[in-house]
Amino acid sequence: MDAGYRDPSVYPLNRLSYGMYVLRGGRVADVDGTRAADVAIADGEIVAVGDGVADALDERRRGSDDATEIDVDGAVIAPGLIDAHVHVMMDGRPDVATAVADSDYTASYRTASNLRDAVEAGVTTVRDLGARGTLALDAGDAVADGKIDGPRVVACGRNVIMTGGHGNWFGREADGPAEVRKAAREQLHDGADVLKCMATGGVLTEGAVTGAPELTPEELAAFTDAAAPTNTPTAAHAHGTEGIKNAVEAGITSIEHGTFMDREAAEMMAEQGTYWVPTASALRGIVDNGVEAGIPEEAVEKAEDAADHFDDAWDHALDAGVTIAMGTDAGTPFNFFADIPQELAYMVDYGLSPAGALEAATVNAADLLGLDDVGRVAEGYRADLVVLDADPAEDVSAWRNPEAVFAAGERVV
Repeated sequence: MDAGYRDPSVYPLNRLSYGMYVLRGGRVADVDGTRAADVAIADGEIVAVGDGVADALDERRRGSDDATEIDVDGAVIAPGLIDAHVHVMMDGRPDVATAVADSDYTASYRTASNLRDAVEAGVTTVRDLGARGTLALDAGDAVADGKIDGPRVVACGRNVIMTGGHGNWFGREADGPAEVRKAAREQLHDGADVLKCMATGGVLTEGAVTGAPELTPEELAAFTDAAAPTNTPTAAHAHGTEGIKNAVEAGITSIEHGTFMDREAAEMMAEQGTYWVPTASALRGIVDNGVEAGIPEEAVEKAEDAADHFDDAWDHALDAGVTIAMGTDAGTPFNFFADIPQELAYMVDYGLSPAGALEAATVNAADLLGLDDVGRVAEGYRADLVVLDADPAEDVSAWRNPEAVFAAGERVV
């Protein structure tokens, strides 16, 4: 295992103290269904659901510590949301290229603000898929150490891209299999939880052709080869069909965006067990606001073209049975961290049921991130919970404006 690698399934939360809570009188809703149950929280985890709440707390009680009782009658307790694709250094500004001139200090303050907005919206885990240097990795450490408020952060470090490719202003440029392999290993050395590459061009890089392949099949194979010894998940930014297929054949774990996905690509993904992270919020943020809002004209034109194909991508993915994990690309134009729950409504618009959106944003995303302690309201799971005013398995709008949010056992809303 490479030095510095962090296993996100056991990455510790070094809080000095945890609250003890009992949520009484509500219902629990997760991928296992909706049922009436009290929930007890202690030491950062769920210690009982339903029967046995009092006994579980007695075992965790420290001296005269008493649990805080919270009446959630009429409300629904659900797992905190998991966003499998964010950029913590970006703030939703119309022209992302203007962030290039920002100092590392400014980017750090912005990151802390974004993470606070996310957790207050009920997002308790995020996967950062590209930041300058070790910014996102360091932010994850700061959250885990209790220095800043935010969701758990799983991060890739820097994207691996071809020279001059999409995202070149913050990625690690590399050409040829040997250099790509080295670039990937550098991210692992810095502590990456996931490796991310750019398999095609993108919307927000001037001059890049959105669907055109960038890394070659041989380079993609070297990229996944670098990840294999540590069993590190891999993600590929891939809009175009050829780039998607190249990434799937190379063994990439998840396709990000997948905008021009055709039926054959969808069937390949389903057969290989490749996840799809659609990031509908990214396209909507650009198309719904446009040039008038300050977004570069070229980016708007590319986004509008991509949006014309996105419906078909969804049809192919759903027909083929591709596993979907929720992700937003938060930080791109008008795609704010505080609005992450809106992605679930977009997914329903494209054909998922509210229950399917819940699954995508909890257990599917958790599995993609390699986390086995989040995504359900169950004993032994990390106490990442939201209290909602309706059942999210039936009403996708329930995710908006949670009544309470618990992150690693601490109430943050």
